[in-house]
Amino acid sequence: MIFENVKVSTDMNSYFDGKVTSYTITMPDGSTKTLGSMQIGEYRFNTQASEIMDMQSGDIEIKLKDAKEFTAMQTPCSFEVEANSYFDIKVNSVTGYCCSYS
Repeated sequence: MIFENVKVSTDMNSYFDGKVTSYTITMPDGSTKTLGSMQIGEYRFNTQASEIMDMQSGDIEIKLKDAKEFTAMQTPCSFEVEANSYFDIKVNSVTGYCCSYS
């Protein structure tokens, strides 16, 4: 992914005792994305806005809100998460991601 003419926040977002980190970028149209990494572990993310998770690298399994089981995904890949929902993710190797919000 290449982004041009963006503003990058130098404040790091940190979750799960620093095992998931990201930086916020603001696109020319005012929309935001976060670019980050996830260390090996299992995490639940709650959403307010709908999200598109573009997983750039790593070995992951995801389970969306209504799913019964985790699904292994081959990176690079992406998945969508509804607003006011959540997803669970198993990170089996260090993973890079870009999250877009709507």
